[in-house]
Amino acid sequence: MGRWNSSSVPGFILMGLTDYAETKLVLSVLFLLIYLITVVGNMGMMLIICLDPQLHTPMYFFLTHLSFLDLSYSNVITPKTLQNLLTSSKSISFQGCFTQMFFLIVFAAAECFLLSTMAYDRYVAICSPLYYPVIMSPGLCHALVAGSYVIAVLDSTVNAVSMSQLHFCKSNIIQHFFCDTSPILALSCSDTLEVEIIIFICAGSTIVLSLITISGSYVSILSTILKINSIAGKKKAFSTCASHLLGVTIFYSTTIFAYLKPKSSYSLGKDQVASVFYTIVIPMLNPLIYSLRNKEVKGAAVRVLKKREGSGQLK
Repeated sequence: MGRWNSSSVPGFILMGLTDYAETKLVLSVLFLLIYLITVVGNMGMMLIICLDPQLHTPMYFFLTHLSFLDLSYSNVITPKTLQNLLTSSKSISFQGCFTQMFFLIVFAAAECFLLSTMAYDRYVAICSPLYYPVIMSPGLCHALVAGSYVIAVLDSTVNAVSMSQLHFCKSNIIQHFFCDTSPILALSCSDTLEVEIIIFICAGSTIVLSLITISGSYVSILSTILKINSIAGKKKAFSTCASHLLGVTIFYSTTIFAYLKPKSSYSLGKDQVASVFYTIVIPMLNPLIYSLRNKEVKGAAVRVLKKREGSGQLK
């Protein structure tokens, strides 16, 4: 079988999650429900933060971008997954496949840096509360978010360009439900060692650098909380970090499992479960985690609704 790349083959075939019609129906209903909750939850979170002036703070500025990222990479994966489950069409063009992979890496990498930025924000708020307004200035907040996006785009560009140069001769059938790095590398008949090293360095440096920032921030936060004398004070300080810490734990555990390993250890079943979790489920969980445990967000939602009711009555 001859070699081929984007110039000789029109595209790939995504095998999806299952071939059983009953399972497809169940998964399509489940994923559609999750997707609707994801869209409503993240758009609702962004809208509430935008409309309520009391939430115009650095923490909620970062949370707005977290909701945007969750919504974005859910849009990259879930609609195509639903199409594959509900129709007989499993094909995706070569360009479409690498475009999907490019944006997935962009949004996932940006989320890594954004989560570390949010950890730093909590560190400043708890460890240096008097200097918080000065340190976390609007300029710094915008710079940190912009830096997260820029680095993520550069990271994804390196990955996508290096992988698009590979030749494929085994098959054009991807044993996955979206275009991810591991199942695409498994199709290549080129020597993928160099590409694997590039991917490992990019993904590894992104995850390790962000985890170092998060770990360092929380070590300092924990040290400061332990010095607080009152139990009520300790609970209040920890409550401001609990949601973020839960979100970080869920996101990084699945991301590390999915990416920081060689292609030889790729396991269809285990990797698909992890991928479903971080591409489809986590974008739904984040707005729930940050809203259900947050009195300020609940209060803001009530104020926004009352304001809308008041404006409606005036009409």
